[in-house]
Amino acid sequence: MTDDQSLRVSKIENGTVIDHITGGQALNVLAILGIDGTDGEPISIVMNIPSDRLGRKDIVKVEGRELSEEEVDVLSLIAPAATINIIRAYDVVEKHRVTSPDAVSGVLECPNHNCITTENEPVESHFEVLEDGVRCTYCDTIIREDLAAHILAT
Repeated sequence: MTDDQSLRVSKIENGTVIDHITGGQALNVLAILGIDGTDGEPISIVMNIPSDRLGRKDIVKVEGRELSEEEVDVLSLIAPAATINIIRAYDVVEKHRVTSPDAVSGVLECPNHNCITTENEPVESHFEVLEDGVRCTYCDTIIREDLAAHILAT
């Protein structure tokens, strides 16, 4: 990539840069993190740009917010190759690749309408993370595709 192509969005002073998101998944990343722009934080999104590693990738920059470890873990469900950069005073002070957690709770909705988590019961959803999807702990329903469609509204 030439210097002319490398900087599509300006640097941020403080916050988080999520790089190496699978092309077309940036909006799903924002949804799974509960970021919709209503809190007033500046958000930059670059989608479907060339990447040597992924072919096409997305980048999300969230100013004034550092992601928690739990949020980073959940990202691995839809962006398994993502890199998280924590920015302070325009410098990268931390850089990590996402890793898959063993389980996630309260993030996804079970598609099984008979599951106890989808009724009017005070039961939080809980999914075991598999190599190729997630499995509901309560009813054993497996979600293999389009995990973002099952994100609980925040």
